[in-house]
Amino acid sequence: MTSKIFYKSGYKYQLQADYSILSGITGYNAGNAFCHLFPDGQLDIHAGYAWDGPSSIAIDTPSFMRGSLVHDALYQLIREVYLPYEWREKVDGLLYEICREDGMNWWRAKSVLATVRLFGKTSADPAHTKPILEAP
Repeated sequence: MTSKIFYKSGYKYQLQADYSILSGITGYNAGNAFCHLFPDGQLDIHAGYAWDGPSSIAIDTPSFMRGSLVHDALYQLIREVYLPYEWREKVDGLLYEICREDGMNWWRAKSVLATVRLFGKTSADPAHTKPILEAP
């Protein structure tokens, strides 16, 4: 056994129960230890999944949490090259749809969508995978 730990930083929330949603992204059977996208579009996110919630200056409100979870999981699949980058626009649209379903007003949801369209590119880029840190 090693005396070092290996970890990643940048997470605020951790899912406490499995969550599934039909994403509308079909034809893929891929994932990692924390989330899996099935060919019919079902996205399963497993308990223990960690994400950073709404990013940047966004406010962490209940109407934003589920959308941020799904968006982060799908962006992670894009970043890890399980899902082609071309799906990014659909993933951003799904964030908008979920936020509206969860009660976010249309103006804020449109603002969220515009923000991820303008600034989300690097978050989905495989070159921006969170580094593995170690201590001590």
